[in-house]
Amino acid sequence: MRQALHHLTIETRGKGLTDITRPVRLWLQETGITTGLLTLWCTHTSASLTVQENADPTVRRDIAAFFEDLVPEHGQYIHDDEGPDDMPAHLRTMLTGVNLSVPVAHGAPTLGVWQGIYLFEHRRQPHRRTVVLHVLGD
Repeated sequence: MRQALHHLTIETRGKGLTDITRPVRLWLQETGITTGLLTLWCTHTSASLTVQENADPTVRRDIAAFFEDLVPEHGQYIHDDEGPDDMPAHLRTMLTGVNLSVPVAHGAPTLGVWQGIYLFEHRRQPHRRTVVLHVLGD
């Protein structure tokens, strides 16, 4: 049994989903681990991780719009240390989560044909985000 750890840095453009599937696949190939479990961990409280459709960009736009309606920026929040999008970003992160576990087979994450791995930025401004990748396997 072997394991590998990596810190992936992602530059976001502000709110929305950023596809990180390609750099995750490339790093996984570099490890040489062909069968195992890949864990992804977002080290932030205002960004999250998700697996979502990778073909039609309107899906990602609809998801972003849904979260705008579900957790509006101009709610009655007490916490606003970093602006009006701060507390809604924390709530959106709670709803979507900061970690993923993906089985690895044949040296790649076992994603479906229409699935991609995304960092979901919940803040308006661009940010530099870190996702920790850990794989355990053979």
